[in-house]
Amino acid sequence: MRVTHLFTKTSKNAPSDEVAKNAQLLARAGYIYKVMAGVYAYTPLGIKVLENIKQVVREEMNGIGGQELIMTALQPKEVWETTTRWDDDVVDVWFKTKLKDDTEVGLAWSHEEAIITMMKQYVKSYKDLPIYAYQFQTKFRNELRAKSGIMRGREFVMKDMYSLSTDAEQHEKFYQETIAAYTRVYDRLGLGEDTYVTFASGGAFTQFSHEFQTICEAGEDIIYVNREKGIALNEEVLNEETLTTLGVTREELTEMKSAEVGNIFNFGTDKSEQMDIHYTNEEGQQIPVFLGSYGIGITRVMGVIVEKFADDKGLVWPENVAPFKVYLVSIGDIKEQADALYEQLTAAGIEVLYDDRNERPGAKFADAELLGIPYRVTISERLLAEQKLEFTPRSTSESELLTGDELLAKLTRK
Repeated sequence: MRVTHLFTKTSKNAPSDEVAKNAQLLARAGYIYKVMAGVYAYTPLGIKVLENIKQVVREEMNGIGGQELIMTALQPKEVWETTTRWDDDVVDVWFKTKLKDDTEVGLAWSHEEAIITMMKQYVKSYKDLPIYAYQFQTKFRNELRAKSGIMRGREFVMKDMYSLSTDAEQHEKFYQETIAAYTRVYDRLGLGEDTYVTFASGGAFTQFSHEFQTICEAGEDIIYVNREKGIALNEEVLNEETLTTLGVTREELTEMKSAEVGNIFNFGTDKSEQMDIHYTNEEGQQIPVFLGSYGIGITRVMGVIVEKFADDKGLVWPENVAPFKVYLVSIGDIKEQADALYEQLTAAGIEVLYDDRNERPGAKFADAELLGIPYRVTISERLLAEQKLEFTPRSTSESELLTGDELLAKLTRK
C-alpha cells in the first residue's frame, strides 16, 4: 500500500468530544472515524488491525476444535422470552425495534439463545456431541456510558463461542482448554504479561464466570491481584468465601485498574432445560445438553493494545496486529530506487506502507510515529551514496544503518 492511495489522512486533532486516549489516537492516525458516542467506523487501516486480531483468535479457536459460523444480528422476541432475558429488568442493554408487520425484534447483544435454537436442529444423540461453534460478529448494546472509546462501544465486534457437551466432565475439559487458548491469544497479542484469569460474577449470564482482565489505567474495572500466585478477582466478588476458595488473604492482594478483554461462562443445564435442548444417551434417556459461553471483545482488545503501548508520539502496534510491518520513507528525488525497494520488500512477503508523498521528511517521520508501524525504513540520496538504508524500530526509535541484504535478512527473521 502506498500512502498516496490511502483515502485517510493523519490529523493533529482528535474529535473535540473524544476523551479516551485510544479513540483520540486512532482517529488522528486514520484508523477509525467517530459516528457518535460509542459508535465508530473502521477504515482500511483499522480493518487490517481488527483482521489481524481476529486471525490470532481464529487460529486458537480452531486449534481447540471450534467451528466458525455467523448468526444473525436480528433476534426474534420469542426466542429470548423462553429464558426471561428479553425482559429489560433482566437485560437492560437491548436495542429493540419492530418489523413492518409489528413483529418485535432485538439487535443481538449476545447469542446464547440464538445458538441453542439453531443447534436443536442438529443435536439428537450423544454421537452429535460435543459441538464448539464460534463467530465474529457485530454486537449491539445500549450502554448508558460510552466514554472509553472503542473499549466500550454501543456497536462492537466480538468473538463469541458456545460449547455443547454431554455432561459436566466433558464441559470442564473444554472449559480448561479454552482458558489455555485464551492465554495463548493474549500472549500473541502482546498483552499476556499483564492479563489475568479473574474470578468474577456472571451478571446477566450466570452466577459466576471467569474474566480475562488486563492491567490498564484506562480500564473501568477494579481487580485484586497476587502476581506471584497468578491469582486475580474482581472487586464484585471480594469476600471471605471467595478468598478462602482461592487460598489467599486480602493482605496478599494488590488493587489495580483493569480492562476486561474476555470472559467465559459455565451455564450448566439450566438454559438447556428452559429451551428444551436434549440429546439421547446410550441408554436411550433424554439428557439436557451442558452449555458454556466464551467471549473476546475484538474491538475492545484493539483499544486496550493502544492504551497499553502508545507513547507521546502516537500508536505503537505489536507486530502480530500491526496493519503493516514496515513504514517505508522516501526522501529526495529517488523515486526509481524507492519504488524498487518497495517492490523488493513486497516480493519477499513483507507488508509495507510506502510513504511516497511529496512531503518534507519531518512530516513523514511524524506520521510514521503516529501510525505506529513496527519498523521504519528510510531511503534517501545520502544513504544511497553510502549503499545503506536506515532501519528504526518504532518501540525503541534506535536507528541503525544496514545494507539492503542486511535489511532483508532482519525483516524476514522477525
